[in-house]
Amino acid sequence: MKVRGIRGATTVSEDKPELIIEATKELLSKMEKDNSLDIREIAAVTFVVTPDLKSAYPALAARELGWTSVPLLCYADLAVVGSLPRCIRVLILYNTHLDQDEIVHVYLRGAKVLRPDLVGG
Repeated sequence: MKVRGIRGATTVSEDKPELIIEATKELLSKMEKDNSLDIREIAAVTFVVTPDLKSAYPALAARELGWTSVPLLCYADLAVVGSLPRCIRVLILYNTHLDQDEIVHVYLRGAKVLRPDLVGG
């Protein structure tokens, strides 16, 4: 098996804990479904939030989804002028037999602008 990176991102309208958890659950659930993930094969997950999101750790959403044995880390993103605000990014490191071009990366809500080449119709 190989370790592959599965990318995803989403946005929230405000810095409220319930919105961050809801959006992150939506994103992780779609990433899990679209890639037929077996949670036991997730090596680790990294969450990165823009500096304007301070009210909740997005990793809490993974725990609430039952990802209790998966190593999770949250980081603050760089404060780049003009970057997409209130954005939550995710990188799942996954043990799989899939080739990199078979991985489905997921971009939801306002984050679709980050990778329009990967957003399906």
